Amino acid sequence: MTDEQHQHDVTQEDDGLLGAEVDDADDETYDPGGRRRGRKRRSVPGCIAVLVALAVIVGGFYFVVSWGIDTVRDQFESAPDYSGADAHGKVMFEVEQGDTVAEMGRNLKAAGVVESVDAFTNAAIANPDSNQIQFGFYQLQKEMAADDVVAILVDPANQVKNTVAIPEGLSVDQIVQALDKGTEYKAKDFEKVLANPGQLGLPDYAEGNPEGYLFPATYDFGPNDDPKQMLTAMVDRWKQAAEDADLEARAAELGYTPHELMTIASLVEAEGRGDDMPNIARVIYNRIENPDNGVTNGKLQIDAAVNYALGRSGITRLTQEEIDSVADSPYNTYTQVGLPPGPIEAPGDAAIQAAANPADGDWLFYVTVNLKTGETKFTESYDEFLQFKAELDEYCATESDRC
Repeated sequence: MTDEQHQHDVTQEDDGLLGAEVDDADDETYDPGGRRRGRKRRSVPGCIAVLVALAVIVGGFYFVVSWGIDTVRDQFESAPDYSGADAHGKVMFEVEQGDTVAEMGRNLKAAGVVESVDAFTNAAIANPDSNQIQFGFYQLQKEMAADDVVAILVDPANQVKNTVAIPEGLSVDQIVQALDKGTEYKAKDFEKVLANPGQLGLPDYAEGNPEGYLFPATYDFGPNDDPKQMLTAMVDRWKQAAEDADLEARAAELGYTPHELMTIASLVEAEGRGDDMPNIARVIYNRIENPDNGVTNGKLQIDAAVNYALGRSGITRLTQEEIDSVADSPYNTYTQVGLPPGPIEAPGDAAIQAAANPADGDWLFYVTVNLKTGETKFTESYDEFLQFKAELDEYCATESDRC
């Protein structure tokens, strides 16, 4: 090879590298004879830009994650919280239905119970039972530790409530006496409310008379509930029972008013129990709807109604003298035809359902032959009725304290 040719080859080889601003030794390859092959080319500014971008992304990600972790840690570790050592006073706190943990926290802070909302929410998150907090009232103190507050709220036994049981079959007067004994209010406080019954939400067909419409149940009254709220709660519970029985629709189908059906339900409550209730309802309907049967002549002859007229309750057997003493009372079902003007006591779910869904049968009579067990016999025959009545007489002769 001539010097000129050699110079030309070197120039071409060098020219082949003019565009390469960075040689990457790791990317070089060689022929077996030692001649260097072409190199991969990289741009220095582009490479630096990529590295800078990666650094920013990685650094930023680390900053965000680190900041998030630190923020959460700070929130849990440094949320202002009372130690509880200086807890004092009394705070009646209410958890309202639908309250979130955050709402509870805000209300607790406003009441001076916890030092911060975050302290309470953090304590609630840490307590696995916090999702079981029930609405109601709780006795707390000012400046409590958030953990202690949550521990109280998660236990239903800590609810402050006034439990009053109103059994089936009580008249309004008896219900007032039960409320007098079971609450901090006196009978006169409830009587004052009942003197203006329009504020209780009674149905129009009750015509302002709460008898039969204060539903018998066990009530958990809150510490702030007053007589009006308590009595209204009882009417509201009756509305639920009436809806469950489809009271108005069933009354229309049977050919009665809802008030008449409630009156029948109260008589059923007074006279029967358990599975006998639909049968007793049927006897009442049969007597009302067959006034010319030549036997009962449309009269119900129900002792409980006469006892109501006499101002007493229970299943005391009547004497003829007692019946005659209230002969003119519209509640005297021995002298008056048809239903009394309204309920005589508070019927429960079973009695309302029985009045709305009476059994099928032709019975005109029933006699409870055993007042202890409640065994009741039904018949359409007057002669058989007299036999049943003799059974009751025999029972009363040996169990006089029950008759």
